[in-house]
Amino acid sequence: MNAIEVAGLVKRFGGKTVVDNVSMTVAGGEIVGFLGPNGSGKTTTIRMMCGLLTPDAGQGRVLGYDLLREARKIKREVGYMTQRFSFYEDLTIEENLAFVARLYELAPAKAHVERALEELGMTSRRRQMAGTLSGGWKQRMALAACIMHKPRLLLLDEPTAGVDPQARREFWDEIHRLAADGLTVLVSTHYMDEAERCHRISYISYGKLIASGTVVEVVRDAKLATYVVSGADLAAIAASLKAAPGVEQVAPFGATLHVVGSDRAALERSLEPVAARDGVRVQEGETSLEDVFIQFMSRAEDNMR
Repeated sequence: MNAIEVAGLVKRFGGKTVVDNVSMTVAGGEIVGFLGPNGSGKTTTIRMMCGLLTPDAGQGRVLGYDLLREARKIKREVGYMTQRFSFYEDLTIEENLAFVARLYELAPAKAHVERALEELGMTSRRRQMAGTLSGGWKQRMALAACIMHKPRLLLLDEPTAGVDPQARREFWDEIHRLAADGLTVLVSTHYMDEAERCHRISYISYGKLIASGTVVEVVRDAKLATYVVSGADLAAIAASLKAAPGVEQVAPFGATLHVVGSDRAALERSLEPVAARDGVRVQEGETSLEDVFIQFMSRAEDNMR
């Protein structure tokens, strides 16, 4: 059964179309990464899916409930972690979770709080004030609050922004554990390494969904050629290549340049004089997910202009 099955979603604000005919399917137990530039419509799409916003057009079902007629039922079975952690800074972790348990009418509330503290490894910090927590611990508390009522779908809106690499890895380990137990996860992120940890990804650019599939499929379907240039005077080489035919991206990566384009033949012709230089080496490289997304962004038109 699909946890999310929506078609033709449209949302407008003040005459501007923020989400434009977005269709998406997410299977039960799947982790799907939702990617795109700032202002691309990710948050608005997520809010429509969890029943917080009503689409101006489109239809679909979330967890088997009609998106337009049964939004309240969807809300009861979804966990939504927003970009900003929502908690009371002058309450302890335990008190914040107890408040959430009462909101969901979980009984007995104390037992649900105890389980959440134990599952997310927060028992030893239960009496620490939320306002004194580091980014990683705030994130962990927010996740505990989102899953305490045992939702069937977890919607995460850039959940790891501002946390350190270890906290991010631990967070993703927990997400995969939850998904293995049957929870469906839709997560928006700007981190390429996080996108690669998802079962599938969908890319939205200024309101339009333009790519969907596994990471391998999305990279393959972009049909980009990537070459790696190493050697001397890379800054001068980069400057000379930026306006060359077939060159669509030039980016330094450590002691090398990554040169990317969609017209392989034109790209190779532009690289021939570079490869002929003394002390310079040009070799074919592997196109990365970041290369693909930068390409998507360069081709998109900002719908807010």
